[in-house]
Amino acid sequence: MFPPPQTQDADSSVRLTDTDAALARLSAVQKQYLQDPYIKHLVPRPHLQPARPPLINIGTYVRATAIDDLVFQWLRTSATHGMRCQIVSLGSGSDTRFWRIATGAHKDALAAYVELDFPEITSKKAMAIRKSKDLSAVLGILRIARWHRAGIIHIPPFAGDLRLPPADTLGKLLASEDGAILSPALPTLLLFECVLVYMLPAASSALLQWFIDYFSPSGSGVLGSIVYEMFRLQDSFGRVMVENLKARHVALPGAAPYSDAASLPGRFLNLGFTAARALTLKEIRKSYISRAELERISQLELVDEIEELDLVLEHYAITWGLFVPPSASAAPWGQWGLSVKGAAPAEDDEE
Repeated sequence: MFPPPQTQDADSSVRLTDTDAALARLSAVQKQYLQDPYIKHLVPRPHLQPARPPLINIGTYVRATAIDDLVFQWLRTSATHGMRCQIVSLGSGSDTRFWRIATGAHKDALAAYVELDFPEITSKKAMAIRKSKDLSAVLGILRIARWHRAGIIHIPPFAGDLRLPPADTLGKLLASEDGAILSPALPTLLLFECVLVYMLPAASSALLQWFIDYFSPSGSGVLGSIVYEMFRLQDSFGRVMVENLKARHVALPGAAPYSDAASLPGRFLNLGFTAARALTLKEIRKSYISRAELERISQLELVDEIEELDLVLEHYAITWGLFVPPSASAAPWGQWGLSVKGAAPAEDDEE
């Protein structure tokens, strides 16, 4: 007698996108676009994973470099003004940023680091950390011993569903017997890498509003947020992206309000953020990465599909927003954001 067919839950396809992102980052590291000694510990059998095409490697590089720039600016600004900061990575998946910060030059600027994702993702990550001496050594033996419980202060993982009412999820997860895990008095940075696009706009707005309400009443710490995701899905290329994802049972309800780059800052400004800006990955590659770096990566792989590369990159964007509570000063944070670093090399140099 055959066993009954296995049913797949509705979120399994979305969770698999984390595997795609981890494999893309591993490929970019193996091809020397990026340096990350930790990603191999979060990917099964990393030495057997095939390399990704150059377009994916370059896209991963641009995304990672720009987000790292924004995050490290946040850490540097905090340290320069004698503050420590908090980072909350929502839908964190297999991200290695905690380890890279904790072993880097800006580790002393970090007061708290919190990750949150589906329980299936966090349990898999916890298991990988237990197995890796490199990852677990950073966290410390005593902290690792608590991973099987609900969560841990400063480091991953908290398990939860970001689509649920934030008061029922974040409100409970970010509380402890010793007090709130996040201090409204400290500058806090939220990270959303390919997360909000999988949620209904009302749910993502409620999520951001929860953090605004948390920091507004008496908080003196500013709130920053970085969103990376696809957009402009109404044009012909975007429709192909949507259909390809539909074939994998992945829907993008959060992309509907964002038909062009000009609409992206509205995610923050419509909720009362003080400032917001968005750039496509195409714009970032052209003007916001140093010429020396662009010349370096142009030597790593032969790229003869520049037009296709640009088409892909202009359908992904990074948006960052800043919320300054009434009792806080915006002065230290006025320059936070990506800055122009020079024009890209001539396209002939990349072919």
